[in-house]
Amino acid sequence: MLESTKRRLTARVDPVGWLSSTTSVALCAARNPGAVTTATGRYARDLAQIPADAARVAVGTEPAVEFPDDARFRNQAWQGNPAYYSVLRSYLATRSYADELLDAGANDAVATAKARQFVELLFDVAAPTNNPVTNPEVLTRAITTGGKSLVRGASNLVEDVVKRGGRPKRVPDGAFTVGENMATTPGKVVYRNDLIELIQYAPQTEQVHATPLLACPPWINKYYIMDIGPGRSFVEWAVRKGHTVFLISYRNPDESMSGITFDDYLTKGVATAMDVIGEITGAEKVDVVGLCLGGAMASIAAAYLAGSGDRRLGTITLANTLLDYAEPGQLGLLTDEKSREALDTLMAAKGYLDGANMSLTFDLLRSNDLIFRYWVTRWMLGEEPPAFDLLAWNEDSTRMPATMHSTYLRTLYGENRLAKGTFEIAGRPISLGDVTSDVYVVGAVDDHIVPWTSSYAGARLFGGSVRYVLSNGGHIAGIVNPPGKKCRIEAAGDPTSKSAALPEDSTVWREAAQPTAVSWWEDWAVWSAARAGDLQAPPTMGTDTHPPLGDAPGTYVFG
Repeated sequence: MLESTKRRLTARVDPVGWLSSTTSVALCAARNPGAVTTATGRYARDLAQIPADAARVAVGTEPAVEFPDDARFRNQAWQGNPAYYSVLRSYLATRSYADELLDAGANDAVATAKARQFVELLFDVAAPTNNPVTNPEVLTRAITTGGKSLVRGASNLVEDVVKRGGRPKRVPDGAFTVGENMATTPGKVVYRNDLIELIQYAPQTEQVHATPLLACPPWINKYYIMDIGPGRSFVEWAVRKGHTVFLISYRNPDESMSGITFDDYLTKGVATAMDVIGEITGAEKVDVVGLCLGGAMASIAAAYLAGSGDRRLGTITLANTLLDYAEPGQLGLLTDEKSREALDTLMAAKGYLDGANMSLTFDLLRSNDLIFRYWVTRWMLGEEPPAFDLLAWNEDSTRMPATMHSTYLRTLYGENRLAKGTFEIAGRPISLGDVTSDVYVVGAVDDHIVPWTSSYAGARLFGGSVRYVLSNGGHIAGIVNPPGKKCRIEAAGDPTSKSAALPEDSTVWREAAQPTAVSWWEDWAVWSAARAGDLQAPPTMGTDTHPPLGDAPGTYVFG
């Protein structure tokens, strides 16, 4: 009983092991006095040099000190005002000192990495830009507005504490509404079970390709990241390129779904959706496009079908999808064995992982962009947030069923079974090497959730022809990638032809890849059109067996 209580308390207070890891590293550093003494001496010298350098700044002489290329410190006052210069130099020197102390206490690789992650977060919290007294932009705005900006900021802070638990508002109220200016591509719900709704989108061309397209979004967030809004929707783009698009919309789990398994997301999800699509369209094959976790499930489904001799699956498109979890990036530090045990303890209490917890985890991985910048703009500068559709979608979080999520983290992040060829689902072992379909894999160069080199490693697991494309942007912006002036991809070869085998080393592939100023959507449109079959009249919207149940975006998206 006492041990169980201790586990629950630890899971609530330190779910990812930041505190315990930092304590462990600190104790190791204490046993390394030589390194600590050296670091302390260097820190003292750095601090002692600041007054003299600040005096040079005061007389217009620039000290020979390199500052980080950090958007937070681009205001000229940080280098041109001796007071702000001293504040920034002290902050950077202290941060460097902390890094050296972490090096001095390095022992266990995971514990050290977690401690470093936690200390970096603390320093991001303590950045001088997050303090109205030491942020020159805040002072300037207060002077020019006669203090009104500070009054508005204080009002915003009170509102966010009362209504949002202290998390700053990032999207204006009422700026986006699902079904009105998000998830608006016309369509019908043609199937529903206790896990998914299947949406069939209405054709927007006189003829469509013979092979329909099934979109598999992640169930970590709502589906409409793939239908974010007019002009920025991948679904809309695909429909207008002559594809008959179907899409899975997952139910938001509650305590009644705690026993839903990873197998269910295959059998009641992708596999069932393919059955319905086949009945409605009469097509022999179904192309699949998957995003993030949805891409992992699409790949698992492809391997499951291939292993059973089922050849209904056509091509596979994967966007920012992790299949080889050997190097999972920052999430690897949050999914180690101890963190998974703590998460299991938390999920056992409710039967699911709360969406707010998941959302906060991802926000903390990019805390400067997703949290602290709004401390400054909203609470100190008194600004209202701009209307940004991706942030509105990001805040519409979902829950994770306990059984499914535990299996997912343990077998994939923890044991990397899919890449090792030891993954089992629905009672059957599967191998991605059995998948001989043509595959299109896109990674994003700045993706912090799925490092592009890891998505590349996953692309090499398939047994067919794989086209790998590296896009600009991050995990989400790399997905919502409508054609525009800022779009850029790197790829090798012609999208209409079979791709050569991918080299083992991703750097070798990148050296041979050609940069092109297009969106990956444009490249994919050429690739997919060459493989999606002849043009023909569109299928009906549903059938007698699967009649339309209502208009898109359906009902589950509002859960």
